[in-house]
Amino acid sequence: MSSTNTGTPTPKSITAPGLLKQKQQGRKIVSLTCYDYTTARLLDDAGVDILLVGDSLAMTVLGYPDTVSVTMEEMLHHARAVSRGTSRSLVVADMPFMSYQLSTHQAVENAGRFMQEARVSAVKLEGASPMVLDGIRHMTAIGIPVMGHLGFTPQSVHTIGGFKVQGKSLKDAKTLLEDAQKLQDAGVFALVLEMVPVEVAAMVTSQLDIPTIGIGSGNNCDGQILVVDDVLGRYPDLSPRFVRRYLESDVLIKEAIQAFRQDIETGAFPNNETEAFGFPSDLLPSLGDTGRSENTDQTPQPVS
Repeated sequence: MSSTNTGTPTPKSITAPGLLKQKQQGRKIVSLTCYDYTTARLLDDAGVDILLVGDSLAMTVLGYPDTVSVTMEEMLHHARAVSRGTSRSLVVADMPFMSYQLSTHQAVENAGRFMQEARVSAVKLEGASPMVLDGIRHMTAIGIPVMGHLGFTPQSVHTIGGFKVQGKSLKDAKTLLEDAQKLQDAGVFALVLEMVPVEVAAMVTSQLDIPTIGIGSGNNCDGQILVVDDVLGRYPDLSPRFVRRYLESDVLIKEAIQAFRQDIETGAFPNNETEAFGFPSDLLPSLGDTGRSENTDQTPQPVS
């Protein structure tokens, strides 16, 4: 891993301009969320193109009921860890709720913190409001790559009224198409489409020059992303219909821990011969004499 613990990270081989070439060449973009160093190393080695330090860590890692509660400091903490674990993948950090909605100055400043302190390659913002678009224009103007996000936007879950598919009506679908174009014009290098009807996602993908990354939006997008804990079967609290579990690790982890507990209770772990350290046998007699008092009848006096 050329980028880990060296002090001087090497340039990542996956870049924002490179993703555009993948779209033009018809090569699908592989993306997963990631929240820690160890997982980042595994996903990076496995050839994942984009690692998104998603605000979904609020739920999957920190136990919050939604993504709204996660803070900038918490996001920065996890983004740093993921960046340290990658040498190939493009690391993108979600800007959390209330880190970019108050003003353009606030948005640019916080995006800069992700780039400077966490050393991510890009940030992601939800929606296409005038303020978001203005923030994107300012960020890209000073060299901060930005990924957009339309459809179901988790930070607006209370406004939307729950986990609902977006763009189902003709009006909403047209608005989504218009917003996608606005985001491209503002300078985003890619666009996440979450829980959008397959046909609408296909139209957005064909309309844009930049790549689209789908989640619950069908296979016509230029790439796909899922929450890594869903793919690995580690997060049982939610089970959206678009999630495919490739591993039942929750079952495997429980079985492993139960076996570990049983070995401790029965004395099978640790094995003194292979999993512990011995003391020189010729010194044992002397060790037994250590600490013996010449007058064993004396009771230690309290220290005043």
